[in-house]
Amino acid sequence: MTGRFPIEDVSPVVSCGRYPAKAVVDEPVPVSARAYREGHDALGCNVVWAGPDGASRPFTRMRPGEPGQDRWHATIAPDAVGSWTFSVEAFQDPYLTWQNAVTKKIAAGQGSEDLANDLAEGARVLAAARGLVPAADRPRVADALTALVDTDLPLAQRVDRALALADLLWEHPVRELVTVGDTYSIWVDRKRALYSAWYEFFPRSEGAAGGRSGTLATATERLPGVAAMGFDVLYLPPIHPIGRVNRKGRNNALTAGPTDVGSPWAIGAAEGGHDTIHPDLGTPADFRAFVQAAAAQGLEVAMDLALQCAPDHPWVTEHPEWFTTRADGSIAYAENPPKKYQDIYPVNFDNDPEGIRAEVLRVVLHWVGEGIRIFRVDNPHTKPFDFWHRLIAEVKAVDPDVLFLAEAFTRPAIMHGLGKIGFTQSYTYFTWRTTAAEMRAYCEELIEAADYMRPNFWPNTPDILHESLQHGGPPMFKIRAVLAALLSPSWGLYAGYELFEHVARPGAEEYLDNEKYELRPRDWAGAEAQGRSLAPFLTILNRVRRDNPALHQLRNLRFHEIDNPALLCWSKHDPETGNTVIVICSFDPRIVQWGNTTLDMPALGFDWHERFTVHDELTGTSYDWGQRNAVRLDPYLQPAHVLTVRRPTPPSVPQPAGAEPADLTVADVPDDLSGGTAPTAPAPAAPAPAAPARTAPVPTPPRRSGPVPTPPRRAATRPSAPAPTDAAPKDARWTS
Repeated sequence: MTGRFPIEDVSPVVSCGRYPAKAVVDEPVPVSARAYREGHDALGCNVVWAGPDGASRPFTRMRPGEPGQDRWHATIAPDAVGSWTFSVEAFQDPYLTWQNAVTKKIAAGQGSEDLANDLAEGARVLAAARGLVPAADRPRVADALTALVDTDLPLAQRVDRALALADLLWEHPVRELVTVGDTYSIWVDRKRALYSAWYEFFPRSEGAAGGRSGTLATATERLPGVAAMGFDVLYLPPIHPIGRVNRKGRNNALTAGPTDVGSPWAIGAAEGGHDTIHPDLGTPADFRAFVQAAAAQGLEVAMDLALQCAPDHPWVTEHPEWFTTRADGSIAYAENPPKKYQDIYPVNFDNDPEGIRAEVLRVVLHWVGEGIRIFRVDNPHTKPFDFWHRLIAEVKAVDPDVLFLAEAFTRPAIMHGLGKIGFTQSYTYFTWRTTAAEMRAYCEELIEAADYMRPNFWPNTPDILHESLQHGGPPMFKIRAVLAALLSPSWGLYAGYELFEHVARPGAEEYLDNEKYELRPRDWAGAEAQGRSLAPFLTILNRVRRDNPALHQLRNLRFHEIDNPALLCWSKHDPETGNTVIVICSFDPRIVQWGNTTLDMPALGFDWHERFTVHDELTGTSYDWGQRNAVRLDPYLQPAHVLTVRRPTPPSVPQPAGAEPADLTVADVPDDLSGGTAPTAPAPAAPAPAAPARTAPVPTPPRRSGPVPTPPRRAATRPSAPAPTDAAPKDARWTS
């Protein structure tokens, strides 16, 4: 049933409140609702919220949005991991109603006798307010109340002090006829759930020599190089024993040779299953040492959780009911027609759901006990959704810091559904959005889903080598890295990207000589010493991400117009710190592209006419910018501008001692306060400084209407500098 004041369309609410919305610690979470009332009396709205400990936080006053829409907005910032609750309450605000009436009547020429009832009502409201404001402000309210009832004072003096309480009584309102809306939940994760930089490598390739596998100990030597590039999550493909039955050979060959190592995703052999480490990699003690060494470098290790088995996995003999038996009595192997995975048996979750859930929970908590707090889940969309919903909740009940990344390249509804039921992050369609228009439209879709689905952008994976990287040359590797790192707060890449590895298996969108099936040691130091590595560029991108809090968020992504369809312009602005980053990126890896921006200045925190300085983090050059700017991007130098905004320092204006705020006038108060507008007394004007003797005033130039025209073909950038060491010339380092 509708309360005294209707409260509708509350956000963030996921699936009508069936699932919690998502946030991370200290993330600004926008809360909004539609609330309205009859008549013209003032309405107020608050967000009432409580933390995981059940303790209520001070309510947050909501401000009205676009006039006439009855939409109210506020921002809250949960400060602890766990389950939070919030509700919206609406109330009658008698102070705003009184303020509106009094200012209008005084402006219309009415006197004390005409306002007798209004003054009495004001006294009643202030008497109630005196017990609601902080102790330090109570004398102000008492003085205003005393003046309001003093019939010997002129009318202006009676009401001035009461009207000057507008801001105080906005924050600490008198609330009448309070209506409380439904209660909703927000699950708050640690910050890495939203902001992270992932790097994937196969430990067995690091230190491999002479056909012998590398180990966790030799893989430890790669950790400083990964950390130096600024990554903070190190993702390992499965490190468990690999099946020998139906083992695949190189490039997914059906028959394995005697030295072929097999796919890590064919999990399980005589040595053990999902809770065991492959003996070639080392021992449990070696694994713990590896995790500790990574932590010392600022890297958190993420493990793969792939719920599938090789034919010789212990589960196959111990629990044959966990698999699908075909008509001929054989166990069904995995298929994605026309692909066949004869080395993998998928688990059938319908035969013994409780037994399977209990075993998987045991496995996950085993690795949590070994120090793992992040799991990249392989193909979660091929397992029951109720299984994941319950499993993730049970894991978080033990350790709420555990995060789950969904590797689900599937239909949008399924990807969104996985986010709703508990997955922390998700792979996306980023790889296949290859034009500026496609990328903008897709990112705008993701912003709309930010309450429950957090994207993680990957330019490549061991399974995915898009044709843009196969044929785009080194500039395309830079372009895709810029897009992934600076559009999404979480991004990742698979090892070899920094070496421009681009040769695909014929007719496939995956690497030739795929590391999934063979060892692939790389000479990282040699490539970097010879200028054949993208590592310096990746280091810059991750440094820019780390240094700019605006890039740690998703909801603040805004796109700006640019008149060249080959270019994409976007920004991120953090109102809390004022930090702002503007990026213009080319999608063309071959030729120079020009464009003219039309920036949405308020989205950057500026008025339309203002100018500011931008500093290009890729080149070290600074420019003077405004709403309209010309840009030139050469893919063989730098295919993007990554601009941090440097705001002008406003001149300080001394305030006269003892200045009182100016009186409110009827112009400051809207006709209809049911939208809750809170007028604020205008600040006193600073006295004009005395002009020096015999000095003529400087005339003010006429104000222009409309934007300042941009000269044709005029670049905002300086002449091209020599290519940096990590930029490849057109004819070098790119042979198939």
